[in-house]
Amino acid sequence: MRSLSGSFLRARAGFTLVEVLVALFVVALGIAGAAALQTLAVRAARDAARLSDGTRLARSLAERMRANPRALSLPDNPYLHLDYDAGSGAPTAPALCYADTNCDADELARFDVFEVAEAVAASFPGGRIRVCRDAAEPDATGALPWTCDAEDGAPIVVKLGWRAQGERETGAPKVTMPLAGAAP
Repeated sequence: MRSLSGSFLRARAGFTLVEVLVALFVVALGIAGAAALQTLAVRAARDAARLSDGTRLARSLAERMRANPRALSLPDNPYLHLDYDAGSGAPTAPALCYADTNCDADELARFDVFEVAEAVAASFPGGRIRVCRDAAEPDATGALPWTCDAEDGAPIVVKLGWRAQGERETGAPKVTMPLAGAAP
C-alpha cells in the first residue's frame, strides 16, 4: 500500500498546464491594467501642467494690464482687442517694447498682447485667448462661454482655452481670470 500512495503523491506534485495558463492570464491582466493606469496618470499630469501654465499666463497678462493703467483707461483699450486663435496663424509683431525703448501705453499694450498670443501659439495646442468685458455667470459645468456681453462697467476677464488630447476643437475656456482693480 505504501508504494501506491507514494507514486500517487509524486504524480500530483507539480502544476498542470491549465493552472500555469490561468496564472499567466491573471498576471497579464494585472500588467495591462497597470499600463493603462500609467497612461492615465501621464495624461492627467500633462493636463495639470497645462492648466498650471495657462493660469500662469493669464495671471501674467492680468499683471501686465494692471502695470499699464493708461492703456486700460484709453477709450479704445488695446487689451480688449485680444481675441487670438492659434489656428489663425502666427500673431503679427508690433513695435518691440523692451526696457531700453520708449513706448507709449498703447504700444506697450499691443506688445503685451503680441507676446501673450505668441505664448499661446507656442504652448497650447489649438489655443485661444480672449480679453473682454464680461459679467456673464458660468453655466452648469462652471464654464464661461467665449462670447462676451461687453457691458460698460463689467469686469475685464481673461479667457484661455486649448484643445485637450482627443478633442477635435477648442471647447469652452479652461481658465477664466477676472481682472480685479482695473480702471473702467
